[in-house]
Amino acid sequence: MSNALIPSSDPGYPAPGPMEDYAAQNSPASGRRISFFLKKLWWVPLLTLALAVGAAGAYIYYWAPPHFVSVASMWETEKLHLADGASFTDNFQDYFGTQMELLRNGLEQRVIARMQGANIHAIPLGKDGRPIKAEVTVKQAPKSTVLMIETDSSEPAFSQAYLTALLQEYTEYKKGVRKAVSGDTLEGISRQVDPVDQDLKDQQMALTAFEQTNNLAILQEQGRIDGGYLATQQTKLSDLRQELQLLDASARAAAAAIGTTNVSVPAAGADAQSGPASLAPVQEIELLKNERAKLSHNLRPEHPKIVKLDAQIERDEQIITMLRHEASDQVAARRESIKTEIANLTASIKEWEATIVEADRRIAEAEALKAAVSRTQSLRDRLDSLVQNVSISRNIDQETLTTLDPASPAKRSYSSELRLLLGSSLGGLLLGFGLVALVGLRDDRFTTLADVNDKFGDVIVGQVPDMPRMRGKIRMPLLELEDERYMYAESYRSLRSAILFMPMEGGPPKVLLITSALPDEGKSTISANLARTLASGGARVLLIDGDLRRGFLHDLLGMRLEPGLPDLMNCPDDMDSIIQQDSMPNFYFLSRGRGVTNPGDFFLSPKVEQLLVRLRKKFDFIVIDSSPIFAADDAVSLAPKTDGTLFVVRSRYSPAGAVKEALELLGQRQIRVLGLVFNRAQSSGRSYYYYKHSDYYRPQKTA
Repeated sequence: MSNALIPSSDPGYPAPGPMEDYAAQNSPASGRRISFFLKKLWWVPLLTLALAVGAAGAYIYYWAPPHFVSVASMWETEKLHLADGASFTDNFQDYFGTQMELLRNGLEQRVIARMQGANIHAIPLGKDGRPIKAEVTVKQAPKSTVLMIETDSSEPAFSQAYLTALLQEYTEYKKGVRKAVSGDTLEGISRQVDPVDQDLKDQQMALTAFEQTNNLAILQEQGRIDGGYLATQQTKLSDLRQELQLLDASARAAAAAIGTTNVSVPAAGADAQSGPASLAPVQEIELLKNERAKLSHNLRPEHPKIVKLDAQIERDEQIITMLRHEASDQVAARRESIKTEIANLTASIKEWEATIVEADRRIAEAEALKAAVSRTQSLRDRLDSLVQNVSISRNIDQETLTTLDPASPAKRSYSSELRLLLGSSLGGLLLGFGLVALVGLRDDRFTTLADVNDKFGDVIVGQVPDMPRMRGKIRMPLLELEDERYMYAESYRSLRSAILFMPMEGGPPKVLLITSALPDEGKSTISANLARTLASGGARVLLIDGDLRRGFLHDLLGMRLEPGLPDLMNCPDDMDSIIQQDSMPNFYFLSRGRGVTNPGDFFLSPKVEQLLVRLRKKFDFIVIDSSPIFAADDAVSLAPKTDGTLFVVRSRYSPAGAVKEALELLGQRQIRVLGLVFNRAQSSGRSYYYYKHSDYYRPQKTA
């Protein structure tokens, strides 16, 4: 036995443990249930399919208007690119999607207005007084720029006329949009021309006024001349300053030679080479000559640096000569003269620098005015070019999406009817399958042994196959000693073995109570056949009809109703006359009898337990057929007095919720539940493999 039926309070009395909700079973169990109900209710999807297709067919035949389709195509042509012309740009990522949506839904009112204005076709009206609807479908041919356009309406002439007007209106609409865009662009550019013209005029007037008061050519020439003269004066000033430095150096050298600072130069006629007075100029000349000698290796005599060194050497030599021959007062006079010249040159240079700066300022002002005029003139020319390009482009048709094939004559189309039929067929099948799945998931009745195992675990001690009833028989005939229903007989032998070898303390149960949750689950038939199977094995077996309210075992066995169990309770010594026996050896029967008004109180009587004690001594097994759990409290009152209870579950009949509650009730009463018997299992199902090999049950032929 599985431990799932053993409660924690009393390990010796198996009872149902915690149980899950049947609706929460795993997906394989749900799949099996749906598959089972689909096999059982296969006609439901077919019925919903037939109803859906029939409804769609009726709608198409009686109410659906016919569909006439006209087809045309457009394609993206080549476009001539003008290098200096303005062109329209599109977002090519969404270009064709935009055009397709525009053709589908964007121009309906314009197309109707065009058709009404052209009066080329009488527009048919619908029941609401409005023009009938023309469905437009636009598709792009794969790997191309071709658009396939279809119109679908209930009038063939209207379909073709609508598509023709749509192509025309689309082309005109695109042209109008482009003209409007180019017009707005041209207007915007034109608004910029006037301010630019005014700026250009003001700048030209400023330049003219400047040129009237300033001769730019004269300013430039005078600036060049003044610059040259200023450079000459600066060179002369540099020479005078150098000469003054040489005179001062010679005077300091002469003063140092005689130990006084008052002597500036040697006396006239003195030997300049013999005293310190002539030492500094001579050393400077030597240095200049050495430098000239170094430069002469790489430079020509005409080089400015060589020429400059030669001039300095010459001046220094002249100074030395002058210092040697002139008197000191002449040298002093020369020094004063040089200082005067330096002062005059410095003042003159400052004046000339101011004059040159002013001339440069005027020249720069003139250049700035010219640059401003040039920039503004360039902008003005650019605007003129844009205006010209936009004007040209506005008058040139740049539309590239043009008609490839015009609207064809409309033909009758059945595509919408086919789609409706296919959709209704699919919907009908899905509805049917959904209904079957809903029934399978909502119906918690056990359908297979796997359902019971998924719900309660491994608690099945036996299963009885569903056998076809014999013609004219209301109930299934009971088992006989040589019963030809080998599958049916072997299922009870298997149940007998499960009871005989059940691991229980003290050996197999001798007093068995058989019950179920609801009536008509087959517990009475199972009780009788189990008792007869035990008897066929050589054991003395007593079958008691414990359903004192509606028991019918006497009818099933063909025996008397009276005397029965109540009579034996009152007269236990008359056991041999009350207990009945039929033709099967070792099989005895005690009917339910009559006269018990309240069986629940009857089974609580101590006499029942005393009677069972006496019967235990007389019989090897006692099988009691009790009333269903939810029909009366009889089984719950009688079960504690037995060794164990077998609970019958009928396939495709017993609800999982009722079985669960019944087992929980038995568990609360500490009733030992030996297991479940799965009755009327589908012998043709894939999950039932037991006792199908009939060759093992055929009598062996003797030689």
